[in-house]
Amino acid sequence: MSLFELDEKVFSLLYGLANKNQFLDWLSVFLADYLFYILILVFLWIVLKERNWRRRFYLAALTGIAMIFSRGIATPVIRFFYDRPRPFIADSIEPLINHLATNAFPSGHLAIFTPIFLALFLMNRRLGFWFFIGAILIGIGRVATGVHWPTDILGGIAIGALSFLAVYYLLKLKGITSRV
Repeated sequence: MSLFELDEKVFSLLYGLANKNQFLDWLSVFLADYLFYILILVFLWIVLKERNWRRRFYLAALTGIAMIFSRGIATPVIRFFYDRPRPFIADSIEPLINHLATNAFPSGHLAIFTPIFLALFLMNRRLGFWFFIGAILIGIGRVATGVHWPTDILGGIAIGALSFLAVYYLLKLKGITSRV
């Protein structure tokens, strides 16, 4: 079985639940569209709550720069060179949420959110783990609503993680760490 066949099977499984149960539709839309913003607000609250201003600044800078690189630079470059239609375009289906017909790979939501859960993991492993679970739920919601393929989600996580690691090590080379 090829990766694209597996992609289709997982997509069909998750999107196959759409329009069959009102609660599952609501849950999918919540996970795809709203959980992302709620968790970003919680992240901002956690960072602002940090008493050590240097650590707070480091976490905000590390996360912000990684997010800009992953979503603002890497994702558009990949989408420019790799034209992958979204499932609702490719399969002529009705998504549960409104979305532009832009390229699907990689997921911009996960490219933004991955540096957040990785920064929290540096700060507090338990919080980072729960935000990782949040990222997985956002990804499931994005697939279940018909706006992403499963590999788009994995691609967004990979781009976000690579961007985070690049920024982390660049800051470390400059002597800037969370222990400043």
